[in-house]
This record gives sequence, C-alpha cells and structure tokens, in this order.
Amino acid sequence: MCGFPGPTATVTARQLRGQERAITGYRQTSWAFADAYVAEDEALLWARDRARDAGLRSVSPSTGAALRMLAATVGAKAVAEIGTGTGVSGIHLLHGMRSDGVLTTVDPEPERQQFARQAFRAAGFAGNRARFIPGRALDVLPRLADSGYDLVFCDGDRMEYLDYLAESLRLLRPGGLVCFEGVFSDGRTIGPGPQPAEVLRQRELLRAVRESQDLVSSLLPVGDGLLCAVKK
Repeated sequence: MCGFPGPTATVTARQLRGQERAITGYRQTSWAFADAYVAEDEALLWARDRARDAGLRSVSPSTGAALRMLAATVGAKAVAEIGTGTGVSGIHLLHGMRSDGVLTTVDPEPERQQFARQAFRAAGFAGNRARFIPGRALDVLPRLADSGYDLVFCDGDRMEYLDYLAESLRLLRPGGLVCFEGVFSDGRTIGPGPQPAEVLRQRELLRAVRESQDLVSSLLPVGDGLLCAVKK
C-alpha cells in the first residue's frame, strides 16, 4: 500500500535507493511540520534572534515543546539547566514548570545570561522564578543539593556530557528526569568512518544511558536529538 515491495519481492539497488530517498524526504517534512506546529511568542523569537546574533545554536521549537511537556509531566518545581544560552530552552522549561517552580540555570558566559533575564521578563516570568549562576558547569553542579531536582536539562559542553550524567543522578529525586540536547550531532553520531572526539563521546553517553540499571530512557527524534531518561 505504501509502494514498497513485499517481503518476498526482489528489491534492486535502485529501488532501495528510491525508498531511502522517500523515507528521508518524509522525515524531513515531518520534522519541519513538528517545528512549525509549535507557536512561539515574541519573547522566544527575540531570544532566538539574540542567539543567532551571537552565533549560538538554540533548541529547535519541537525540542522546546518537548521540554515544556516533560517539565509539566513530572510536575517540575526545581529544574537545573546546564547551558543558559539566551533563554530559549529556559522559557520553554518555565512554561512547563509549576507556577511556584524555580529554574536554576548555569552558563560560563554572564552576557548570555543577561539576554536570558530579559527574555524571561518579556515572557512574563517574575524575577524569582530563575536563579542564574555564572560559571563552568562542573564547578557549579557539585554545589547543588542532592536529590533536590525534578528535571536536569543538559545543553553544555558535549565533551562533558558523561560527567553531567553522573551529577544528574545525584541531583535528581527518584522519578526525576534528565535530558541531553544534540545527541545526533547533525547526523554524525550514526555516521560511518572516523568521527571527532565529541561524536565518540556522544556514543559513549548513549551507551551508558541505555545500559544503566538506574534509568529508563528514550531517544526522541526532535531537533538534533533529545536523549531523555527517568531515574528509578
């Protein structure tokens, strides 16, 4: 019915390439539709513009919507974000969190956090809804409370993702959720041939999360890949 040969049919190389092109085109159209489906307000668009001006990559609209939904699903009151950027992901997280929730967001660049402050204010969030901590994530995270967080979102240095995982397991309460942005690495994570160290590190992360006895995980095909796991 889909135009694909049945299991007993002989598939030529040309037919297979045609099928792959059709599937790839369908997926790209679906991803574009998923991004277009998300309604982003002026504050989010402003934050995206600031990220673009600074040469930063912000989460896609569909990734932001997934984060918003996940924060709402776990009833998040305390969320830790690694990588403030200009506030795009933070706005989505705050929209999904409880009205009395606090986002603790860490970034090594204070200037970016100033943009995020403005974006949060423009989105209608009170100043006490976010705690901004400038600094390197691996210097800041050990100072945060054990089992004090409902969700940890990681969008920092990809080479440190395995370290973020270890810290997240300490920070999360049972039933809490950790999410890693960008695990597809623009398709290189599943690409053949030699890959840079960052991609190899992503593969290690994917393997560690999948094999962990402490986590229930899922890899969501939104944006550049969102790896999510619930702490048992």
